[in-house]
This record gives sequence, C-alpha cells and structure tokens, in this order.
Amino acid sequence: MIKQVFRLAVVLASAVIAHAAQAQDFPVTITHAFGETTIPAKPQRIVTWGWGAQDAVIALGEVPVGVPFFSYGADAEGVLTWTREGVEALGADYPTILPNAAEPPVEAIAALKPDLIVAVYSGLTEDEYNVLSGIAPVVAYPEGPWATTWQDTITITGEAMGKKAEAEALVADLTTFIGEETAKYPEVAVISFASIMDYNGQVAVYAPLDARTKFLVDAGLSTPQSVIDRAEGSEFYFSVSYENFDQIGADIIISYFDTPEADAAFFDNPVIALAPPVEKGAVAHVIGPDLISSMSPPSALSLKWGYPRYIELIAGAAEAARR
Repeated sequence: MIKQVFRLAVVLASAVIAHAAQAQDFPVTITHAFGETTIPAKPQRIVTWGWGAQDAVIALGEVPVGVPFFSYGADAEGVLTWTREGVEALGADYPTILPNAAEPPVEAIAALKPDLIVAVYSGLTEDEYNVLSGIAPVVAYPEGPWATTWQDTITITGEAMGKKAEAEALVADLTTFIGEETAKYPEVAVISFASIMDYNGQVAVYAPLDARTKFLVDAGLSTPQSVIDRAEGSEFYFSVSYENFDQIGADIIISYFDTPEADAAFFDNPVIALAPPVEKGAVAHVIGPDLISSMSPPSALSLKWGYPRYIELIAGAAEAARR
C-alpha cells in the first residue's frame, strides 16, 4: 500500500510539473561556489554526485545515466527505496550505479559520457570540480559543501536541466505537502526541539546550520536559544557530555538511531533518563537507516516517502511535552 501511494504521489507531482512546463532557452549559466558553469544545450546524459540531485532529476521526469552508490539507508546494491520507486514510476530501468567511493570515481563517470554533472549537495572539492569539468559541465553547490537546502537542490538541478519552471512548481507542491502534513499536528507549532545522536561517548546535538535542523525550522518548529548559544561557531553539530545532557533546554528531543536496541541503550542510561524531556517521554525516536536518511536531509522524492511518519513521531513527542 505504501508503495502504491508513493507511486501515485510521483504521478501527481509529475502532473503538476507538466502543467508548469515551458520552454527554457540555452545556453544556461549557473553561478556556484567555484565560479560559473555554462551548459550549452539541454543535457541528455546527466550524472549526479552527492545527495538528492538524482531524486531531483527523477522527480522532474528524467533518469540520470549515472548515480552514486548509497551506503546508508539503501539496499545491498546501494539504491535508496524512494529513488528506485521513482524510477519505476517513470517506467525506466535503474541507471548505472557509480562505484562506492568517498571521492568522485572519475573514470567511471567519464565512461558514461555525460553532458552534465550535477553535484549541488555534495562535498565536492575545487580540485575534484576542476577534474570533472574536463569531462562535462559541472554544477556545484551554491555556497558550502553539504549545506544546500532541499529547495535549492531541486531548483538549481531543474535550471541546469532546462526545467526551471517545472522545478519551481515541484518545490511549491512539496512545500504545500509539508504544510498540510504539519497542520495535522498543531501541537508542534509551539514546541522547541533538539536533534541528537550518540557519538563517540558524547551526545551530538545538531546545530542550527545543519540541514535537519533547518528543515524542521522551515516546517514551523523552533530551536531553543540554549541550542543556538551552544552551537555558536559549530557548522553541523556540537558535543555535550552525558552529564550535561539535561541542560540542552529543548521541549522535545528528536533522536536518530539505527536500531531499537541502540535507541534503548542510550535512553536507559540513568544520566540521560534524568533530562526533563526524557522523563516526560517527550522524545521522537527516529529509528532505522531508511527513515533517518529520508529526512537527513529530505529530497524531491524522499519527502513524501518519509515526512508523514517523521512528523507523526515528532507530534507524539510534542503531545507528551504538553502533559
């Protein structure tokens, strides 16, 4: 049933996009962190690198010729559930999966003969950008690595594809979807949150600049001043000792663990259990690599796949905080 609903969502989104379609002239020049990239003609063979761009291309009605191998939240082939379902909804074969590597596999990318490489949400370095630019035009992130919003990932990818209007329509559709899902739980609008995970014997608290945090703030939740103050100078997260966990100061905790066992072990810690939100049961237990990766950060396809369950868990924690 979930798969059928997801496929219907892809079809409906495609209808919205088709309605917005209009011709876009080439060449297109896109400014990014490493300068400007000019795309001379509508690309026919797109390779994506990093996170989310492959979903943007697919959600806009096309299939890349090459996509990354995803080691987290994916199946044994390195394929994310929502990406595979998005390709299936288009009636296409799954694209070539690039080798599992931290750096762009240059030879494998070159072998696909792309006419565009999209890396708008990635950790691409300037040296890597220069090497890949010898293969095809490369569109990098607009400001910093791993910091592009899901909206910009879609719109920049869409512009590079010659589908700027369609990309803007897709963002509007997904924004409406988020608003409608969030409105089902009015209790979350007055709740502050801190997103955390257990890391190297301490609690990692995601900073306001992290994509997970920014996404939830956009959705209507708030970050407590205590987290903002502690995060000063931190890019994506800051560490708090177990003993100081009770000082985070958020109404609810959103936790991320791969297994129920890891989740239980963390919250069974007597020190962690003393934190006010934990004592009240005001914790959104986000468990499992697939759900975690669907929202970390969300993409053009993972949003409708994961957000309904995600916001339901958050709403449960918010309701507990109000008791």
